[in-house]
Amino acid sequence: MGDGVLVKFGSAVDAVECAEAVQAGFSGANGGVAGDQQIKLRIGINLGDAIVEGAYLNGDGVNIAARLEALAEPGGICVSALVHDQVRGRVEFGFDAMGLQTLRNIAGPVQVYRIKASVPDPPSPALPAKPSVAVLPFASKSADPEQELFVDGLTEDLIADLSRNADLTVIARNSAFACKGRSETWCAARGGRHDGTRAGAGHEVSRIPILRWPSNTPVPP
Repeated sequence: MGDGVLVKFGSAVDAVECAEAVQAGFSGANGGVAGDQQIKLRIGINLGDAIVEGAYLNGDGVNIAARLEALAEPGGICVSALVHDQVRGRVEFGFDAMGLQTLRNIAGPVQVYRIKASVPDPPSPALPAKPSVAVLPFASKSADPEQELFVDGLTEDLIADLSRNADLTVIARNSAFACKGRSETWCAARGGRHDGTRAGAGHEVSRIPILRWPSNTPVPP
């Protein structure tokens, strides 16, 4: 068989569950490994007679299993219809039909099924122990460029001052200024929902309101 392994099982269920466990183990071991360094197996499973000749197993049942292995994707498992019918409803994973396949040196086409990949649900992001705060940019009602610089500086000063509080996580200036000139609806869609939960970030965001005042009104202390 070259760089392969041939294993005989007492039941189709045992064979399929073992194959799934092997693939799951390699999938976990490949985590964090460069793609060209990962080890990915192809597995084919068939149900049929095997002729034992010393240390070798021969026969059409073995040949079909070898051809099924060639049809599997790296990290995948292909089974014959005989195996599928034996294990359906008795294992915890499903199957995708691949239709009738013509296998080399096998008389007649073989119905093939592929075991659906087991993809675990991503873990929920852990909530940080301290709240997060985003200071949205202040808006100037004046056409005077100096007033625009003033309100930008005020926003930056607030971000800097809040960042000194060890009990807060303050959203970075670049992220906050992405909202400049945008509607609050747009900012909420990008940074969080209106209920204050930042989408995809896994923590609470308290939003400081944007303050506006006419250019001829004294700046509040």
